[in-house]
Amino acid sequence: MSAVTYLEAIVVGALQGVSELFPVSSLGHSILLPAWVGGKWAQDLSMGKDSPYLAVLVAMHVATALALVIFFWRDWVRIIRGLLTSIRDREIVNPDQRLAWLLVLATIPVGIGGVLLDSLVRDHLGKPIPAAIFLTLNGAVLLAVERFSKTRTKVPVAAEQTIDFSAEATMPMRAVSVEEASDLRLSKLSVGEAVLIGAAQILALFPGISRSGITMVAGLRRGLDHTDAARFAFLLATPAILGAGVYKTPTLFTPENHASLGPALVGSLVAGIAAYIAVRFLTSYFETRTLNPFAIYCVIAGVGSLVFFLA
Repeated sequence: MSAVTYLEAIVVGALQGVSELFPVSSLGHSILLPAWVGGKWAQDLSMGKDSPYLAVLVAMHVATALALVIFFWRDWVRIIRGLLTSIRDREIVNPDQRLAWLLVLATIPVGIGGVLLDSLVRDHLGKPIPAAIFLTLNGAVLLAVERFSKTRTKVPVAAEQTIDFSAEATMPMRAVSVEEASDLRLSKLSVGEAVLIGAAQILALFPGISRSGITMVAGLRRGLDHTDAARFAFLLATPAILGAGVYKTPTLFTPENHASLGPALVGSLVAGIAAYIAVRFLTSYFETRTLNPFAIYCVIAGVGSLVFFLA
């Protein structure tokens, strides 16, 4: 059985780290790239049952999730503290506690979907043509949401610096960061809205459909602006990717995958660095820009791949 090489792992790691967070589908690109290159790459980086490639990709996904944890660590400290205090006190009285529970509830659908659809995706859809079709659809959906969605009126940041985060109106008000102000807006989502946005991640199990992209689409359709939709997408992605990693990582340590452990480690390091740079860029990008450039890219890349593989 072939093993993933260091060069393959580095290239795929960089691609995975960027494309997992850019709304262009990391899984789709991880399937299409080896098929485009062909030769030994197509053999080593196959989604076949006996290939170590899928296990290596899982390790890279975990590295991507860890990059998100590092980038949002202050926010995760607040959110986890909110969850723990809510459990301890058996109440939900502030935005951090409410957002924590919304994230928990919104992650459940993709967890269930991942277990149920895993074999379908691995055995039947992990091929270039389905990936190209789904990538094209991903672009079309991104274009459509930009054309037809309307966002809720957003309170200016300057007016959010003295938001009352307390449970009682008589408590003193305090200055909050832009991130906290965004989390306050997200905490006002209904449970149904949050679960619907989280459930959109199930579609990202199909190669070519972007996790961050489809989650942003769902958020924009529920009235979020691009900044809040992107933030909620990245927060939702973290537990989903980590959970999948915990579930699948043991397959990397089986005897048949031993030769791929070194490349997996190096590729994961590259993926983590690339993901950190990507999320840093995107959090600024979506403050003023839209999904349109990514949508156009997906349509061109998807249609181009279809033409190439069907020719």
